[in-house]
Amino acid sequence: MLTTRRSFLAASGLVLAAPQLALAQAATERRFVFVIQRGAADGLNTVIPYADPHYAHLRGALAIDPATATRLDGSFALHPALVETRKLFTAGEALFLHAVASPYRNRSHFDGQNVLETGGASPYQLKDGWLNRLVALLPQGDREAIAFAPTIPAALRGAAQVSSYAPSSLPQASDDLLLRVQQLYAADPQLHALWSAALEARGLARMAGAGPRRDAASLGKLAAGFLTQPKGPRIAMIETDGWDTHSSQNNRLAAQLKNLDAMLAALRDGFGPHWNQTVVLVATEFGRTAAVNGTGGTDHGTGSAAMLLGGAVQGGRVIADWPGLGPSALYQGRDLQPTLALDQLLATAAAECFGLESQRLAQALFPQMAKAAPLPPLLRTASA
Repeated sequence: MLTTRRSFLAASGLVLAAPQLALAQAATERRFVFVIQRGAADGLNTVIPYADPHYAHLRGALAIDPATATRLDGSFALHPALVETRKLFTAGEALFLHAVASPYRNRSHFDGQNVLETGGASPYQLKDGWLNRLVALLPQGDREAIAFAPTIPAALRGAAQVSSYAPSSLPQASDDLLLRVQQLYAADPQLHALWSAALEARGLARMAGAGPRRDAASLGKLAAGFLTQPKGPRIAMIETDGWDTHSSQNNRLAAQLKNLDAMLAALRDGFGPHWNQTVVLVATEFGRTAAVNGTGGTDHGTGSAAMLLGGAVQGGRVIADWPGLGPSALYQGRDLQPTLALDQLLATAAAECFGLESQRLAQALFPQMAKAAPLPPLLRTASA
């Protein structure tokens, strides 16, 4: 049977198709975690605008009863499945931003995710990812990134060096075999560098207590284990999918949010005292239609909600320039109208996290970003 480099790495326990997690190292005690919700998560039923007079009518049977949800303020409530996230909000360690969107408006998952991850104004305009560009701006010795995935997410592709790791349920290769392969690759500059990076990731995984489980909570625990190592990475990307709820949305969305909640709780618990220096940003490529469809779900939309969580976050609030859900307020008569730019949120959160000048960083990460009113401070000062 033909053995490719990927199949050999898989047998060695270094690569496996698994929930995708990407990490990078930074010379700071701050940690930055970007969680992407692939499939267009429904922001209207995650951070619920219960006070909007049009919400219940548009959503029909999908409308979340505010009596079962956690009221965040006089306008918004949190989905009841987000139990641990609610605790973070109460502790002042979570804030939510609503009516958020990237510059993309045509409702294709692949194109929308490409715009979100590359930071362009249109699909495939840029070849590298905004997160890779962020890594490249860090000190020279801290540029390497690592992806827990069979392929590197688009947000992390680019000039900054990237290696990969994924937990495997296969038997681990012996140290002797790995040493022999390292000797075999010693004369090949490219393969030697890749193999060395893979072995380094394997060593970090051992210290982090990585196991074969790939559920949401285990993924959060694994990420925290990597990011809390003294020589471990400080920047992470986690991919979640399954957010495309065209039918039977209520049960499916509740299950998705419960898994997300478990992962966020595992990150919080796994970080321990490092949680106070952590920022977790959760966002999706676009939202869903304001009205319920004929199969008990919602279709591809535009505006959605984003989350910012962590001990470094100035939480306990909702940031929204709410456009309303009335017929004349909807984007193209069907979607939540975006009033906050997701690009600006990503750039602002990253700049505050790493103590960089916000406008200059925004130009580097999102060169086509349109001018917008600045966001209020999102994080506590580094010494707080």
